[in-house]
Amino acid sequence: MLTLQDIRDAATRLQGHVLDTPCVESKTLSQIVGAQVFLKFENLQFTASFKERGACNRLTLLSGEERARGVVAMSAGNHAQGVAYHAQRLGLRAVIVMPRFTPGVKVERTRGFGAEVVLHGDTLEEARAHAYALADAQ
Repeated sequence: MLTLQDIRDAATRLQGHVLDTPCVESKTLSQIVGAQVFLKFENLQFTASFKERGACNRLTLLSGEERARGVVAMSAGNHAQGVAYHAQRLGLRAVIVMPRFTPGVKVERTRGFGAEVVLHGDTLEEARAHAYALADAQ
């Protein structure tokens, strides 16, 4: 189970790796739902997504042996870019499996962040299974 301390530890690990984005109250949404609603502007991150927070957090937890092997991930978009970007910044090899239907712009951005992209499968499940097979082979 995730604890408050886990969240604090992750925040510490992320310092210097991701932007500290603003959290602003949305007056309109607050009025609609009758409660304060805040929006976190994660679109300001380098990859334009909150997904890089989780990717970076996990990559910083890798052991020396795991870092030497590199990482394999599966995603059709934002998680792929987050893993690729932070793997490159941390000096890790990253293989990202993406299903064949992934938009070209997502594939090219992921490659642009230094990852090896493997297009495999006609479904997310087929891509995921291939990613597990590649990871097991490492």
